[in-house]
Amino acid sequence: MPRAVYVLALGIFAMVTSEFVVAGLMPQMAEGLDASITQIGYLITAFAAAMAVGGPFLTVAVMRFPPRTALMVLFAIFLAGNVLAATATGYATMMAARIITGVASQAFFGVGISMCAQLTRPEVRGRAIAVAMNGLMLGTLLGLPLSTLVGERFGWRAAFWTITLITVIAAVATLFGVPPVERAGGRGAFRQEVGVFKRPKLWLVLSTSTLIIGATFSAFSYLNPILTGLTGFSTGTVPVLLIAYGAATVVGNYVVGRLADRHTVPVLAVGLALNLAFLTGFALLADLPVPAVVCMMGIGLVGVTMNPAMATRVQRTGNAGPLVNTVHSSFITLGVIIGSSVGAVAIDTWGLRAPLWLGAALALAGLATLLPDIARRATPATEPAAPRPAEQPEHV
Repeated sequence: MPRAVYVLALGIFAMVTSEFVVAGLMPQMAEGLDASITQIGYLITAFAAAMAVGGPFLTVAVMRFPPRTALMVLFAIFLAGNVLAATATGYATMMAARIITGVASQAFFGVGISMCAQLTRPEVRGRAIAVAMNGLMLGTLLGLPLSTLVGERFGWRAAFWTITLITVIAAVATLFGVPPVERAGGRGAFRQEVGVFKRPKLWLVLSTSTLIIGATFSAFSYLNPILTGLTGFSTGTVPVLLIAYGAATVVGNYVVGRLADRHTVPVLAVGLALNLAFLTGFALLADLPVPAVVCMMGIGLVGVTMNPAMATRVQRTGNAGPLVNTVHSSFITLGVIIGSSVGAVAIDTWGLRAPLWLGAALALAGLATLLPDIARRATPATEPAAPRPAEQPEHV
């Protein structure tokens, strides 16, 4: 595996840590910006919406540059957004900072994953994506607790300055650790990338990713209230359980990365079936501590860890260019928005088990989108008929 892939993982780690930092520091930021908790919550929504909507447009803007140069431009934009957040004196400034960093983060994902495809052989691209996406898993496992700890000890601004420092380190590592490569496709790259969106199958493949992530985040977004309100764990125990969940995602990402290249569709089908089982089991057994934790860990193993297989399937259906990868990331972000927002409405209407049932329904829908590929794999290829031996003339 090229060293550059690990360097790209560091950049993704910085982006993901910035994405999650607000969730861990909501009370402190509300006090510091003279805003309500609800308003601080909107900063999370704004970041996700900026990723989903603005990311592809910024990707188009940087496609004129060679990939490594594009990454450095995105680092600069992301860095400016984090500095703006660290120095924000009012809510409006912080909102602008979150939008800037959200757009840059999504574009970085697209360009970075595309570079993984350029730097590695086709038969190991899934594994390379898994290595790069370890930045996402480690951002969940380490980035959120680290930024929360820094924010609680030294103030919420210190958390953003820490992310700024990590970003600078990642940018320098990228400058010296990622080789310059030519822009894929040359002058016709943009036309080629846009052209693949005319394929109906690509939209079906993208919808699978939305449903996989939506199913996972309908549960993940509300693990804290579910574990305390239904399962009965103390608030002090929940962070330990979330770290265990993050460790499960690292393990699952490694396993899926090893299998994604040769068994893309089976991995997705098995992952969705297991996620459906874990979500259903969690919904039924949420009041029993041991089964609830087992199901929670299971969701960690087969939820967001499907990313390498999802990306491999999208690249094979469309292409491995930055625009396709960024749009794919936008569909993933759409899953986060659906899972968290519809889950909130479901809780208000039916209680804390509702988002788990919502996740099970989304996982079932995701399995349905795989049926054409599963049926195609199950149908044996038609062999050309063997030539029949010349028939002897019949004797009268």
